[in-house]
Amino acid sequence: MIRNCILFFLILFFNSSFSQSTLYSKAYGKPTDPAIIFLHGGPGYNSVSFEYSTAKVLAEKGYYVIVFDQRGCGRTKTDSTSKYTFQEAFDDINGLYKKYNLKTATLIGHSFGGTLGILFANKYPEKVKNLVLTGSPLSYQKTFKSILAKCRMILMQKDSSRVRFITIAEKMDTNTLMYSGTCFMHAMSNGFYTAKAPAPSSKIIMDSLKKCPDAKQMGNMTQDPVKGFFDKEHYTTLNLSKPLTEVITKTKVFGIYGQDDGLFDNDHLKMLIKIIGDDNFVTVSGASHNIFIDQQEVFLVMLTEFLSRKN
Repeated sequence: MIRNCILFFLILFFNSSFSQSTLYSKAYGKPTDPAIIFLHGGPGYNSVSFEYSTAKVLAEKGYYVIVFDQRGCGRTKTDSTSKYTFQEAFDDINGLYKKYNLKTATLIGHSFGGTLGILFANKYPEKVKNLVLTGSPLSYQKTFKSILAKCRMILMQKDSSRVRFITIAEKMDTNTLMYSGTCFMHAMSNGFYTAKAPAPSSKIIMDSLKKCPDAKQMGNMTQDPVKGFFDKEHYTTLNLSKPLTEVITKTKVFGIYGQDDGLFDNDHLKMLIKIIGDDNFVTVSGASHNIFIDQQEVFLVMLTEFLSRKN
């Protein structure tokens, strides 16, 4: 009986340890420098594009940069015990703090990573020195409506026969995963993730990314996290105005958004600016959703200037 109990607890311990140890993460720079944790988008994407394009460059500017792939994403193996809840994601982020001996860090939340960043900073303000949002929705439903409205305008000029597909999407149940997936599909097909005039260096960066060891991950969008977060957290219905309003009372927040990012309309960005303030928000011309690639130099200047602020 005692032997069976010991065996049970050993199995439980190793399963728990294995679950955390399979979370892919890597640090760049000196542990003594101010820490930055990059929260990638999705759910279901990964940190490959930021890691190989920007992490090392940012570390050379005097930061300890940590990247990781969230559960079920990229180089982190799918764990059958994963619940895909926000609390589980918070536990994983807290695990990074422990692994890398961090007391506080700046969080860079890209796209869905901004959602994680806002909610984590709201719950653990003592651990977040700064929160940087880039290409991150404040209201998911507003994002979807903006996408469809913009697509309708584009198709009316380019191919009016395809406008019917937008009408079909507009009539869908907005609370379904099919609706959000359809909206993102239209955004992709209409070039909403592509900058009109990116910096010349972006081509060099993209060519380099195609040759990196994990290049295949950049086209890998895993579905378990998408469905998991939808089922457990209904993330596509979130409006983060209230938690972000609470965050700014405890944590410095900065927004860096691409001028060509088709996911957001002016009203959406005005909502964000109203909360965090004009002085804490910039739009970058010649950049879309992936500002750190489209306009890397500008992104780094804006980011480091914000992080160096005294107040």
